[in-house]
Amino acid sequence: MGRSRGGVTTKIMALTDALGNLIDFRLLPGQAHDLRGTAALLEGLVCGQFLADRAFDANWLRDALTRGGIEAVIPPKSNRKYPAEFDKEAYKWRHLVENFFAKLKEYRGIAMRCCKTDKSFGAFIALAAT
Repeated sequence: MGRSRGGVTTKIMALTDALGNLIDFRLLPGQAHDLRGTAALLEGLVCGQFLADRAFDANWLRDALTRGGIEAVIPPKSNRKYPAEFDKEAYKWRHLVENFFAKLKEYRGIAMRCCKTDKSFGAFIALAAT
């Protein structure tokens, strides 16, 4: 992985379990769309439901989840001609992912992206999540 340059931000794509514990993550450039790192996180994923916000509302993702036997609990984007249905009660549990990020950002080094390399930043995230 490359070095972090001044002014460049890093996005953390995280996959958590039903309790909000980290399962896996990927680092992306801050300007990258959320869907960019999703395929790598889905490889070998076995679960009943996949909860995500509307930024993840993409046909290819819904199809991949269906092929894997996973229910997509993703609210549809407002510009969809035929909005997909989703379990609104199950979606309420997505706050656990947000809680994970809130806890992670309690560590100043993560919130401010103090590490110089992606490798050391990723190691710090793994350590903090533990």
